[in-house]
Amino acid sequence: MNSLRFNAIENLRNKPPYPVKNTVRVTGVFNENVFTLKTARHYLSDEAFKSLLASTRGGKKIDRFMGNQIANGLRAWAESKGVTHFTHWFQPLTGLSAEKHDSFFTLKGDGTPIEEFEGAALIQQEPDASSFPSGGLRATFEARGYTAWDPSSPAFIMEIGEGRTLCIPTIFVSYTGESLDTKTPLIKALVALDKAAVDVCQYFDKNITKVTATLGWEQEYFVIDAGLANARPDLQLAGRTVYGHAPAKGQQLEDHYFGAIPERVYAFMRDFENESYKLGIPLRTRHNEVAPAQYECAPIFEEANLAVDHNTLLMDVMSRVAKRHNLMVLLHEKPFAGINGSGKHNNWSMSTDTGVNLLAPGKTPKTNLMFLTFFVNTIKAVHDYADLLRATIASAGNDHRLGANEAPPAIISIFIGKYLSDVLNQIETRVSDDFDEQDEAILKLDIHRSIPELMLDNTDRNRTSPFAFTGNKFEFRAVGSSANCATPMMTLNTIMAQTLRSFKKEVDANIEKGEKKEIAIMQTIQKYIVESKASLFEGDGYSEQWAKEAEKRGLSNVKTTPLALDAFTTQHSKDLFENSGIFTHAELEARHEIMLEDYIKKVQIEARVMGDLASTMILPAALRFQNAIIKNMLGLKEVGMPESTYAHQKQILEILSKHINVIAENVEKMIEARKVANDLSNCRERAIAYCEEVKGKHFKIIRYHVDKLELMVDDNFWPLPKYRELLFMR
Repeated sequence: MNSLRFNAIENLRNKPPYPVKNTVRVTGVFNENVFTLKTARHYLSDEAFKSLLASTRGGKKIDRFMGNQIANGLRAWAESKGVTHFTHWFQPLTGLSAEKHDSFFTLKGDGTPIEEFEGAALIQQEPDASSFPSGGLRATFEARGYTAWDPSSPAFIMEIGEGRTLCIPTIFVSYTGESLDTKTPLIKALVALDKAAVDVCQYFDKNITKVTATLGWEQEYFVIDAGLANARPDLQLAGRTVYGHAPAKGQQLEDHYFGAIPERVYAFMRDFENESYKLGIPLRTRHNEVAPAQYECAPIFEEANLAVDHNTLLMDVMSRVAKRHNLMVLLHEKPFAGINGSGKHNNWSMSTDTGVNLLAPGKTPKTNLMFLTFFVNTIKAVHDYADLLRATIASAGNDHRLGANEAPPAIISIFIGKYLSDVLNQIETRVSDDFDEQDEAILKLDIHRSIPELMLDNTDRNRTSPFAFTGNKFEFRAVGSSANCATPMMTLNTIMAQTLRSFKKEVDANIEKGEKKEIAIMQTIQKYIVESKASLFEGDGYSEQWAKEAEKRGLSNVKTTPLALDAFTTQHSKDLFENSGIFTHAELEARHEIMLEDYIKKVQIEARVMGDLASTMILPAALRFQNAIIKNMLGLKEVGMPESTYAHQKQILEILSKHINVIAENVEKMIEARKVANDLSNCRERAIAYCEEVKGKHFKIIRYHVDKLELMVDDNFWPLPKYRELLFMR
């Protein structure tokens, strides 16, 4: 059978693994293509280096004159590595990174060719703002937008084949100053958290002058053969399989998780890790995940802004390197039905410039009180802004995953383990006006000795929790695998900053009333425990009982993206972001519209792919098989065989006809539903129509009947690579 499917299978058998050079020591190549401070010291004057250092560590602005010196040093370093072009590397609201390459080459007035890189080009560039999502902030004829250098994230060299480009991480804003990217609001949120957290830290240690949010992401992904993927238009266009019957073997044997990594995938992993190390991405872990063909990598913790840049960069590196191995990386949250999807767990904490992790239980009453302060404030922030956190991880892809067996439900709850639950229960039940020195007993509960047991408990049970404490950090498990970490991190740091500001205000008010500082802090902690305990849950988040219990507690359970995104435009959210200096109301409304449009377009693409595949590949294959059966029946009848000898064939024909008719009928209905949705002028109404009318009423029924045909139609007639081939053939 001459088809892409069978050609891909044949080619797969004859391809050796792509050769990958061994990296003897990671430290030998780590940061090789990064303009680190150590590298900068060799290429910059003392004056320029001090200016760059003050900017990266102290947040001070670099003036234009000093920018020229830094730009010259950057060019000298880049040219020593064969670089000819530079680009401002930014993260617009497409969910991806963007770049426009410019050459160092230019001509002087007399026509003399030279290479130069001026400070103005380093600090600011002007891409076309109208060509990126803006949610109505920019009209098509209002094209001017600016990228501006972010010195806190070091420049790096991207190698693509034999080409090398100097990449300068930047923010992206409109001509009128509105943020059009994910980095700008993240940086603002990190600044807000720093100030609010330092103010609270001053209660415990006057030496603390800076608090940094840290992030350690865990990237899950699928890897399949590129030839097989190219024979699946749905994977090419939608990133997931819209059809496909479950294979006889899936993940039920639990034999893939932490199993031996297949040789071809292992070569790919080593290759993209080598590329990542050169870019300063501190990857530490790799392993098989639960589903067949699913894997995970994870880095060492970093400052949140840099960690976000590294994860965005990694997704690009992985996709490019996979092509060298004739593989395809799938970052969609649910590329295959019936097996685990992929998430990107965001492990978040806060650290001080004195070396203290604010979410690590200490060994003395004083540090335990500081831990409890930030621990309880985190719980309070998540409880008060649960709907906003749910909105921040909402997407068309994540709707397939949230609430499934491998992912937390759409109900935002918090898991902290029984030891810390006991601590909070003791504080809650204490009479609030009876706090005294005896409360050191609460603070001396030897929480630090419980950490091994606590971590084991969390690891065993936090799979069902969207937000779980894991010993010295919180793990936001609900983030989707294709998401940019900037948005959930921006939201989490913003709500934490707001909660800490409120906490300090309440503590200061109690102190002004004459309470001792420690007692005022404990009273406010107790108040926050009482107000937020509804979000604490230790049980099975997948159970129906929890859904009912959550409803009784007043916790929301919004299962679809269009409705979840409403949280961005409530007055509660608008006040939060405006008071924190993150978004204006107009910017927030624009983000809401951009996310709705993204949802609409992705569901629309999936609907078109479903219709095209059904009409041009699935139904023709079913009809060919139907004709083959008819020919068989006519042959039997022609030679005089009794009707009973082809009764089964007749029954198969009837079943085939039923599936064919239902598919054809629902594809037409889906197309009509799409037309109706497209005519709706209101973006939210259009998104709901795509969710409920296009997807909700037609996707499942079309898929059900297509998947039934897959089990019936002659394998030689079936045009699409099947799950058994995609998941198990490498």
